[in-house]
Amino acid sequence: MTKSCFKFRAAVLALGARKPLAGLLLMLPALLLQAQGLKPSPRLQVPDLAAISVARPGSASEVQRQADFIVAIVNSEPVTNNEVRAKLIRAEQQLSQQGAALPPRSELARQVLERLIGDKAQLQEARNSGLRVEDNAIENAVLGVAQQNQLSVDELRKRLAADGIAYSRFRSELRDELMVSRLRQREVDARVKVTDADIDQFLRDQEGSKDQASLEINLAQILIAVPENATPEQVAALQLKAQQAADRARAGADFAALVTEYSDTAARAEGGQMGLRNAERYPPLFLDATQNLRAGELAGPVRSGAGFHVLKVIEKKQAGTTGINITQTHSRHILLRLSPQFGEAAAVEKLADIKKRILSGQTDFAGMAKEYSADGSAKDGGDLGWANPGMFVPEFEQAMNRLAPGQISDPVTSRFGVHLIQVIERKDAQLSTRDQRELARNVLREKKQEEAYLLWAQEVRGRAYVEYREPPQ
Repeated sequence: MTKSCFKFRAAVLALGARKPLAGLLLMLPALLLQAQGLKPSPRLQVPDLAAISVARPGSASEVQRQADFIVAIVNSEPVTNNEVRAKLIRAEQQLSQQGAALPPRSELARQVLERLIGDKAQLQEARNSGLRVEDNAIENAVLGVAQQNQLSVDELRKRLAADGIAYSRFRSELRDELMVSRLRQREVDARVKVTDADIDQFLRDQEGSKDQASLEINLAQILIAVPENATPEQVAALQLKAQQAADRARAGADFAALVTEYSDTAARAEGGQMGLRNAERYPPLFLDATQNLRAGELAGPVRSGAGFHVLKVIEKKQAGTTGINITQTHSRHILLRLSPQFGEAAAVEKLADIKKRILSGQTDFAGMAKEYSADGSAKDGGDLGWANPGMFVPEFEQAMNRLAPGQISDPVTSRFGVHLIQVIERKDAQLSTRDQRELARNVLREKKQEEAYLLWAQEVRGRAYVEYREPPQ
């Protein structure tokens, strides 16, 4: 298997300011693959969900959770009112944290129900196809979620427990999402083709483009959180605090230091930066406040459901333009393929032993790769050469990106097998014309994958038998 075998999509995971862990389970599909937003079929009678009430801790309605009822049947599997309620709470928390306007609860509940129906139909299809997810893949996914939220796994477990989410349930939902994502990759990727003519047209369209769809922005923020039931006096005091932070930033104070001093987000180590991402991935509130600003300029305080935000534009650029600087990684790996006779546990144990021998100086990485690796790079000591972001499958690239130069990973499971990865060196580089075309290919592939996925998701949804149930009177 050569380096090209790893190519999948240019998928950059950028969560921005850390979200509450209670909202994390709702985000898992987005961490693994872009999730769909299916609308109710016009041919089916959808029950009135306006009566669904969200239980608050300690409330009387929380006690009534024991009296659960079925809202819909997907093939033979029920969707319960409590499931919809739990997802609805997370959806509201996530939208509030992002500063997005909340739709009417009945409409949001309807969207959540349709999302649950689509998810169950896809999971059933994945199970029926015989797909399985190894425990090591789940552990890697847990680690990835923890690191994206700047937590250790133990801290993640404590945060989940504090939000009333059982760790076993968290792992179970991760397993389901991984299984479905593998089915999506298998079914969707075969439908996607990107031609040279597609790339030429894309680059022509990007030349001189100023539309928001091709704009990439990196914003940093100071968030002064406002409690849910804050009094007008408390809100005024917090607004004054946000204004003081904004005034000091405009007077020339170091923004990263102000983040550490004032901000209620957890992204302090990055100076409050949310990462370079497409403008459409930011809340409209943030875009409206910064649309006329240049790099280094400030906006705010602006008010959202989460609190008061002071925003700084770190970088703005058009996707696909020349002079793009990227970080390239030079790495190597040892790949052990899995089979009925050689399972994941045996592969992990074998690679752990190889890592131990390398670190103790008994052998070297290149020699072990030549002897054991089942990849085409084995003859070169596992050397994968210089790689741009997005060239490897996400599970491999995420593990690689966590390594410092010279560091060797623990065994990492991907769809190709189990890997031992070592980063040799990194460098900043400017994209060549060839690299820009490859980046354009990845962007187009991702777009076509999303379109193909939506079509596939609709097909899966269409094949499912769905029966809506009216709430008990």
